[in-house]
Amino acid sequence: MLIKSVDAEYTDAARRAKLRGTCVISLIVDAEGNPQQLYVAQSTADKGLDDNAIKAVKQYKFKPGMKDGKTPVAVRVNVEVNFWLY
Repeated sequence: MLIKSVDAEYTDAARRAKLRGTCVISLIVDAEGNPQQLYVAQSTADKGLDDNAIKAVKQYKFKPGMKDGKTPVAVRVNVEVNFWLY
């Protein structure tokens, strides 16, 4: 479960090009709820947006997974980061 999130920033080039899309970041939430081993599982086709998605998700904080409801364990999750211009 996500406890704290940070918005990913648009790059100036992506904003000028009016790019939009979703970047999927795959990561491991460790037993303390911190994101580890992040990588882009699905790209927006813009390296700058993908890089900014990684930077944002590195700052997320999660409630760790629990084994038998008692012991915190690491779990792999995917996080979608959406880039939309309004």
